Amino acid sequence: MAPGVPVDVFSSSSSGKVNGGYSKKAYVTFLAGNGDYVKGVVGLAKGLRKVKSAYPLVVAILPDVPEEHREILRSQGCIVREIEPIYPPENQVQWAMAHFVINYSKLRIWNFEEYSKMMYLDADIQVFDNIDHLLDTPDGYFYAVMDCFCEPVWSQSPQFDIGYCQQCPERVTWPPEMGSPPALYFNAGMFVFEPSHLTYNNLLETLKITPPSPFAEQDFLNMFFQKVYKPIPVDYNLVLAMLWRHPENVELNKVKVVHYCAAGSKPWRFTGKEVNMDREDIQTFVAKWWEIYNDESLDYKLAAADQNQNPTASSEDQTFSSSKPSIMASMPEPAISYISAPSAA
Repeated sequence: MAPGVPVDVFSSSSSGKVNGGYSKKAYVTFLAGNGDYVKGVVGLAKGLRKVKSAYPLVVAILPDVPEEHREILRSQGCIVREIEPIYPPENQVQWAMAHFVINYSKLRIWNFEEYSKMMYLDADIQVFDNIDHLLDTPDGYFYAVMDCFCEPVWSQSPQFDIGYCQQCPERVTWPPEMGSPPALYFNAGMFVFEPSHLTYNNLLETLKITPPSPFAEQDFLNMFFQKVYKPIPVDYNLVLAMLWRHPENVELNKVKVVHYCAAGSKPWRFTGKEVNMDREDIQTFVAKWWEIYNDESLDYKLAAADQNQNPTASSEDQTFSSSKPSIMASMPEPAISYISAPSAA
């Protein structure tokens, strides 16, 4: 079994008030270039609308996203925020997997201080159940799902080399001669965090002195937030490889968030010909994504008709749900107000 998940992640809830005023919370995703990932963002926006999320979807876009795609996102009720790229040190670019390097720009979302708490979701993610309650978790921590080390993409890691995976640590135990087991490692396709200009500055300063690693910003975020990371169940970020690597850890009827990151699994590119893509569970998840994407009743232009009944409501209030569910209660004081940068060692 995977290491236990702290119970307090789900027992706590928040009042939604910060510094005497009402807090603002949101989902956020990232988009670069003029490729087809815009379809993933549209699917995500419609998925959040289907599960009646109370919070908007902010899309952090790079300058190279064409106006046509920006208009598509706005038409689906997304809040489009242009950000400048972050270019890591040259040694990071040379060492990291090339297609991951652009993802360092995601660090800009820590500067979205108009929001008290946000949940980041990759554009190749779909939400099949309401997960707003994760935005009510206690402050001062970084919440995400543990990754799996069993896929060949990890072939240069010591974990893969000895067959160790944190999803099933008892299957192959960590050899004592290799020292202490590695720290818990999360998948950065989904995480809950608190925007903070102080944290943002620390992230950028620490990036300048961080040794290079293969998984670019995911490795970096794991290093930076290691001491405040709290694992949450796999149901909140099902990396599809878990279906064949650790089926004992997956209950399909409980899955809330699916991450289509396995090779060949992107629904808008799906052919079913790649390895494992002929599985029934994979094809079911792809079909469910298309069902949401093609559902015209979930288009924002139809949902926006509710605004006629409440013309004083803000555009963000109306983005996903015309009536917010009552999900707020009293919340303890934040454990910390921001996260300090780790040492360079």
